[in-house]
Amino acid sequence: MANVYFYIPNQVILLDLSGVLQVFLEAKQLGFDYQLKFVGSSDTTACASGLELSPLDHFARYAPTEDDILVIPGLETQQLDQATIDVAFHEWLRTAHSKKVTICSVCTGAFLLAQAGILNNQDCTTHWKFVNKLKAKFPLVNTVENRLFVKSDNLYTSAGVATGIDLALFLIEERHGNTVAIEIAKELAIYKRRNGSDLQESIFLQYRNHHDENIHKIQDWIIHNLDKPATIERLADQVHMSPRNLTRIFKKQIGITIAEYRTQLRIEKAKSLMENTGYKADYVARLCGFNSSRQLRLVLNKATSGPNKM
Repeated sequence: MANVYFYIPNQVILLDLSGVLQVFLEAKQLGFDYQLKFVGSSDTTACASGLELSPLDHFARYAPTEDDILVIPGLETQQLDQATIDVAFHEWLRTAHSKKVTICSVCTGAFLLAQAGILNNQDCTTHWKFVNKLKAKFPLVNTVENRLFVKSDNLYTSAGVATGIDLALFLIEERHGNTVAIEIAKELAIYKRRNGSDLQESIFLQYRNHHDENIHKIQDWIIHNLDKPATIERLADQVHMSPRNLTRIFKKQIGITIAEYRTQLRIEKAKSLMENTGYKADYVARLCGFNSSRQLRLVLNKATSGPNKM
């Protein structure tokens, strides 16, 4: 059994809270023993939307342990500038950190971690609008740009809004495996993105650790149209870019070319179909965009025997 503590700050952003909460509710539905606890500095707090949340337990009632998770969702930036420093809360955070509690922030929740000093000399991230503000206000913190979420020891920070869901799914995978995380993602009807440093994950989940929606759109089209030919001109038209610019930006954001990305997707889909279906090689080749079963075998042999084998 593990406790998941949600610290609810004043002027909390509801989606920062509800996205992570729903992931753990789904985990409970699957039979995992998570106890969800809602804490704050007072028994009632107001959301940025005007909704009031109560009753909340005072955080000091609890002493999280290493098996527990503490989630701090984002809050309105005006509140960050105006809020009185909560010395008792900061001490509670530092104690939790020293006990190796998994501490997570969503969006501007990172500011509360930084105020407590636990992000000093640690990598972290926040919403792109507030990256420069976090850097300026807390120069001892290694603020990372353009990341969905960052893990630094037992500290996890995310860019905010929907990326809180990505972070929660990452936590689920760390604790219960990829299959459980994917099942929860399906229940939520979302595309599961992961941290780009996890090289063993499915290629369908890799290379999504960026914020460029045009490139996400191209990636989504390729994933759903692996059996179709696609020229660079056709792809560029979809996002109203020149072929040269799309080629440049895709390589910059992803780290590999469009052709390399599509080939890796086709290889993984082909492997999955051959392992999990009774389809003949020629049919698998057609589904994955290869000209023939011979071409498929050549590509698979190269992928499994080359220096960069998958």
